[in-house]
Amino acid sequence: MEIDSREFSIASPVKSVRFGGSVSEILAKHEQGDSSDYDLLKHQLADPCIKDAQIISWLQEIRSCVSQLNKDHEQLIYTVLKLPWIGRRQAVVEEYMTFLGNLVSAQTVYLCACLKMVVTYFTPMRVRICVEGVNISDSEDEDEYENLSRNFDQCHKALQLIARYVPSTSHFLMPVFQENFPFIQKSSRTLECYVHNLLRVSVYIPSIRRDILELIIGKMLQLDVSASRSDIEEAEEIAMQNLQGHPLKEEGLFDMDEDMPANPSTMAVTSHSVAERLDTLMAVLMAYVKDICHVNGSLHVERTKELYRDLLSVFDKLILPTHASCHVQYILFYLCSFRLALTEAFLDHLWKILQNPSQPAILRQAAAGYLGSFLARAKFIPVLTVRACLDLLISWIHGYIDSQNSSGKQACCDINLHGPFYSTCQAVFYVLIFRHRALLEGHMKKGLEYLQSLNLERVVMCQLNPLKLCLPTVTSMFAAITRKYQIVFCYNVIERNNRQLLPVVRSSTGGDCVTTKTNPLDSFFPFDPYLLKRSGQAIEPLYQVWEEFEDTDLNTDDDDFLYGDTPKADAIVGMTPNSFDSNLCSPNSIGSPPITFQKPF
Repeated sequence: MEIDSREFSIASPVKSVRFGGSVSEILAKHEQGDSSDYDLLKHQLADPCIKDAQIISWLQEIRSCVSQLNKDHEQLIYTVLKLPWIGRRQAVVEEYMTFLGNLVSAQTVYLCACLKMVVTYFTPMRVRICVEGVNISDSEDEDEYENLSRNFDQCHKALQLIARYVPSTSHFLMPVFQENFPFIQKSSRTLECYVHNLLRVSVYIPSIRRDILELIIGKMLQLDVSASRSDIEEAEEIAMQNLQGHPLKEEGLFDMDEDMPANPSTMAVTSHSVAERLDTLMAVLMAYVKDICHVNGSLHVERTKELYRDLLSVFDKLILPTHASCHVQYILFYLCSFRLALTEAFLDHLWKILQNPSQPAILRQAAAGYLGSFLARAKFIPVLTVRACLDLLISWIHGYIDSQNSSGKQACCDINLHGPFYSTCQAVFYVLIFRHRALLEGHMKKGLEYLQSLNLERVVMCQLNPLKLCLPTVTSMFAAITRKYQIVFCYNVIERNNRQLLPVVRSSTGGDCVTTKTNPLDSFFPFDPYLLKRSGQAIEPLYQVWEEFEDTDLNTDDDDFLYGDTPKADAIVGMTPNSFDSNLCSPNSIGSPPITFQKPF
């Protein structure tokens, strides 16, 4: 077959090339040792100015010889796999899809190469267009990609096609996804598109959804721990100061941002660069969770349960053991808000970890922190559920005290020996700080009787001395609230703890060193205020802020022991960041992956 050389041009001084054979003849010559036409074929396929008609012609010929394209021809196959087929005319796309189907059917050795090729299109590519011999390149950071959604559709049709021809495709996808995941330093747009497309794959290949969620959340945790709460707050304050001249303000545990600007349109994007990337991914993941769980606006119970099980598995494996993550755990917070049964299941799961002595102490302490923070902060948890959980926790605490009293040994205040106990006590104190009003509302007498039934005095006065190791602000607030309602008087214990000398320990480098750790539990509350602006709009309606006391001053009298250490009432204000309503709809915001797709052809 003789083809008019004017149909083909290569980026070299030679403008046209004529060769005297078909692809099958070129392959035959290559096997006999003559690679001149074979190399020329690869060169023309790699031409950046290759036309649609040329691509179709080559693919049709290559398809007719696909059974001959074994491992010896991998260079030619890799060249074909680099052809810029995405975004071209529909005839090119269809021909390329047919080629992929024929290739993976006849030569499964190229399956992974085909998968890698498709996955490379999961992020916006830098497009190079050859116009009259001149390469024109656009930037990866361009905001407008008119055909981005169409290109992604073509990618997923290709993956679905490959999976249809090779049923074992799912077993090979995760290493490809892992290998091609963009560096977390990449732009928000790049990360957003890649995560969007991974989640989209999880819809039509559900067998790997848990693995996909694990990969995504693992990367998000890297971002989360790289952007500490203090760093994000500092970046926001600096940005606000620069824009509006507001002075920096020192914040405490129970502060809220009432001093934030009333209409902060300029603050619609998180100022901290790492947090901004995390914010983008959290928004995509939350949109995915919402869309998976709802059908036509109604909750789909079975799909929600399945997603909960997958996310809970990832929580146990990655989120719970990660110290000081600030935001990723809110995925479970958000999902649990859909249905009370999910909330109760999550609380029960945390409770089982906490009270299981076979679990590592560090995980039990983390579970206690999650329990306390979740009960305190989730608006959607009813009072009856809070009471049920407090009953479980306080019963476990009293049982622990009983076991120490009956052991015949002198109980000592040691975080290393009793870490889960102290974390559980702090969780109970924290829940009571936030929920005592709800527990007392409706019937004050019954509410007070319930609080008195918890026998908190025994907990506070026991030899394990939990007030000594709890977060100082929690201790102070708990003491003030329990004093107000005459449930327990903590200040004698607090004063005694304050008078004790700081422990002196021997340093490994020689000499003595004094430990002045402000929080011996080294704990954190996982559901502290959500600081990310874009995704925070979904969390704000679900979140319980700290409410200032309106009618009662919690200051201690002059004869109280904790003189000056109890927080003043005017300092007890809410502590959630504002979630700003913004009409900013970033062009790089592609939203949740669609749940249904056109079947591959």
